[in-house]
Amino acid sequence: MSLIARRLIQLPFIVLAVYTITFVLAWLIPGNPLDNPDGRRPPPEVVEAMKKQYNLDDPFSFYFSYLGDASGISWLMGNAQEPFDLGPSLKQPDLSVNEILWTGMPVSVELGFSAILLATLIGLGSGIVGGLRPNSVSDLCTQSVALVGISLPSFVVGTFLLIVFGAWLKWFPIADWGRPIDLVLPALTLSLPFAAYISRLVRFGMLEQMSTDHIRTARAKGLGDRTIAMRHALKNAFLPVLSYLGPAAAIALTGSFVVEKVFSVPGIGQHFVEGVLSKDLTLIMGVVLVYSTLLVLFNLAVDVLYSWVDPRIKMS
Repeated sequence: MSLIARRLIQLPFIVLAVYTITFVLAWLIPGNPLDNPDGRRPPPEVVEAMKKQYNLDDPFSFYFSYLGDASGISWLMGNAQEPFDLGPSLKQPDLSVNEILWTGMPVSVELGFSAILLATLIGLGSGIVGGLRPNSVSDLCTQSVALVGISLPSFVVGTFLLIVFGAWLKWFPIADWGRPIDLVLPALTLSLPFAAYISRLVRFGMLEQMSTDHIRTARAKGLGDRTIAMRHALKNAFLPVLSYLGPAAAIALTGSFVVEKVFSVPGIGQHFVEGVLSKDLTLIMGVVLVYSTLLVLFNLAVDVLYSWVDPRIKMS
């Protein structure tokens, strides 16, 4: 059985496991989704009717009914009007979870992929420098920056960049969205941890490749270090980075929640954080289902690309 077919068979089971774990944790969150922000609640008869309508009084009924609607099984059986219905938001009754994802997902995807692209460029550049000139001043500087990028959490880096480049220097706008310049600080903040890991992977890979027999043969033929590095060493050194980019892309999408909150980016992150704080079960479950599916698909895409880049790895 091919890798793609095997992974596609595993996909629903992985998503189901994530759904189950998330449901248990979300149900145990203290609070009531029917409470208003000012602490007031609707009349008791309204509360009972809403509990019965959304199955909030029975965790097993909610688990299976929501799973059926979200997976499309209820629609196939004729019990739902549309497939993949993630339900209405319990805290935003005028919006469904599908509508919230439809409006916020493009923003989060734009931010996440911009961060991954920026991280790849920064990580490749610094890793190649460190791999070709180990223990040099430039190598020590890039590795020090990588250590800072790994160690500091995103909200610390984001707040620092926002204060320095937004409030003090006024080079970038604060809490705006819609222009390319508005994407710079959030994408840079989100990219630093990934850039640090990519830099280390490329550096170690380059150091290993530059000491192999085929590199020594290329040097004996008179090729320069730059040509050897770009044409021969980098391709093999990039393989660990390629395997890392799949989960990194998914983490960038889910990990942008904190960055979106810091920079007031109108993506899924703000809705998800508010949903967790208010125990909006339908919103929590819908976002987790979508992101867990993306994570599995990204990993599958990376495996396919990995076998394409390195023919020694078989697809089956």
